[in-house]
Amino acid sequence: MNMSEQIAKHFKEVFFGGNWTTVNLKDTLADVTWQEAIAKKYSFNTIATLTYHITYYVSAITKVLEGGPLDASDKLSFNHPPIESQKDWDDFLTQKWQEAHRMADLIEQLPENMLAENFSDEKYGSYYRNFHGLIEHTHYHLGQIVLIKKII
Repeated sequence: MNMSEQIAKHFKEVFFGGNWTTVNLKDTLADVTWQEAIAKKYSFNTIATLTYHITYYVSAITKVLEGGPLDASDKLSFNHPPIESQKDWDDFLTQKWQEAHRMADLIEQLPENMLAENFSDEKYGSYYRNFHGLIEHTHYHLGQIVLIKKII
């Protein structure tokens, strides 16, 4: 397994399972209702907001891997579409799982020598740094989601 395949595997594990932490985004969200997803507790972000925030960067990086420009803004990364029903929540999650699978496929196909190349612009560092940063970012917010679920 080359390095791109290993990174894709690591990315898939935080989203879909099989990592050594035994926690992943899909299983964690599987039993969350739409009401729980938008429930505001204390000053915390909602589960829906954190899920959108995590996957906002998946979408942005995927566009770059598909040959497009990096078109993302941190200030927009918490602005999810309204979730007003279970269908809205289920559709939202389905779309996010599809996007995560697409990104994993693209990472897996990335020539290994590209991992050291600048991602979109030199100021963002390498592809390797961005992929691992996204994985770390996902674990961080996944921990928050787990705690919010316990509070709810």
